[in-house]
Amino acid sequence: MSRMIVSTAPAGLFGSLAELLGRLLLATLYLVSGLGKITGYAATAAYMQSMGVPALALPLVIALELLGAFAIAVGWKTRAVALGMAVFTLVAALIFHHELGDPTQQVMFFKNLAIAGGFLVLVAHGAGRLSFDARMRLRRQRI
Repeated sequence: MSRMIVSTAPAGLFGSLAELLGRLLLATLYLVSGLGKITGYAATAAYMQSMGVPALALPLVIALELLGAFAIAVGWKTRAVALGMAVFTLVAALIFHHELGDPTQQVMFFKNLAIAGGFLVLVAHGAGRLSFDARMRLRRQRI
């Protein structure tokens, strides 16, 4: 009995553009968030402390959000970065949005789960053809 192999690769240009747009949309959230933490540094540090997170962690959070957003947007080291961003997003959900009796916090919690799910899809499938990862793969194949 023969097995049929079904490809999950996106079809042509439309699929490649969808991969790129998906990465850009995920990255935009973290770019805006990281920049907002810079412009509202004192308030963000105070909020983090009120939730039991040391304010000293804020520069690391900002760096993770901005550098992670850039790496995801351009598709550089996508699987590793996406895994880190998924873990970061899940931890943020558990720390900052755990009051599931509050409808707003419940939505924020499940939003974070959905975003982490998007990152896990990137972990599984990579950045796609319109990425630095794909470009580096092609370069290695030519050598």
